[in-house]
Amino acid sequence: MNNSEIFAARLKNARVMKGFSMDELVSKLGNTISKMTISKYEKCQLAPNSSIIISLAKTLNQPVDYFFRPFTMKIDSIRFRKLKSRLSAKDEKSIKENIADLIERYINIEEVCTASVKFESPFDDEIFSFEQIKKSAILLRKKWNIGTDGIVNVIDLLEEHGIKVLEIEAPESFDGLSSLVNNLYPVIVLNKNFQSERKRFTVLHELSHLIFSFAKSVNENEEEKLCNLFASEMLILESVFKKLFGESRHDISYQELKSIQMQYGISCDALMYKAKSCGYISEQRYKTYCIQKNRNREFKNLVEKSIYPEEESTRFTRLVYNALSNELITVSKAASLLHQSVEQVREDLVLV
Repeated sequence: MNNSEIFAARLKNARVMKGFSMDELVSKLGNTISKMTISKYEKCQLAPNSSIIISLAKTLNQPVDYFFRPFTMKIDSIRFRKLKSRLSAKDEKSIKENIADLIERYINIEEVCTASVKFESPFDDEIFSFEQIKKSAILLRKKWNIGTDGIVNVIDLLEEHGIKVLEIEAPESFDGLSSLVNNLYPVIVLNKNFQSERKRFTVLHELSHLIFSFAKSVNENEEEKLCNLFASEMLILESVFKKLFGESRHDISYQELKSIQMQYGISCDALMYKAKSCGYISEQRYKTYCIQKNRNREFKNLVEKSIYPEEESTRFTRLVYNALSNELITVSKAASLLHQSVEQVREDLVLV
């Protein structure tokens, strides 16, 4: 592809990533150019001048270098599960384009740093029962040398094992999703606006979709329940939970939940559901908890308060600055990979 073709493709990709139609992009640009002009840019029928390129870059929140960055790999397939159909077509296209862009940049810097991590699922057997899920959580903890303690940073753990985590701005209705890009690169997408406990649970839920093959007898709703159980068990094993809570009881205090929430990074809601599932509290007691949340806003705010430190994906950024500090890439290249300005990269680059 020549520079004009690269620009045309990158412009369309950047517009889709932002979720803009051509009309919306024209409006964001203050109607300084027409929809027809945008169409001609994207079809490589017309080349913009430098001032328009700068305006497009600012509006689409991309560095100018992005629009002329050669394509280093082709994204053939990004598949979403059917259960995520509540995403609008525009949102789905935006997410897919964001994933494609991240994967392209991520693979690029991994190759520069010779830091590629091959992903392999540690499980072969088909999953169809809760008992299998519980055993699998114990086995994965052993394989990844986690032990039985709380996982300090779930996102870092997954990225260490070859799973790329992308956080995006998304509506409240979107939790997360997972996809095997090109049937090779595992990606988990999270809603960056969610609290830490919810992110941790969601990323482990999505991990189970990547590492398990579910039996054909398991329908989508059952699969979601199995994935929820896996996330719960990875955050705190049932055996550990039982040791902490002791005998079955009628009531559990918030201070008990808070202590475990701080140590294991799992929400009070998930802990109460686990208490019910393990038989530590009755079904009726769990329903009472849910009713109290719905009726008492102060109580709802208390038990839904996030107290675990925020987590975010950092491996990609660390690799870029590692390559930059070792002079494997230029500041301009780093800025292009990070989708930041050269000035911002220079400001953030502090050598010690």
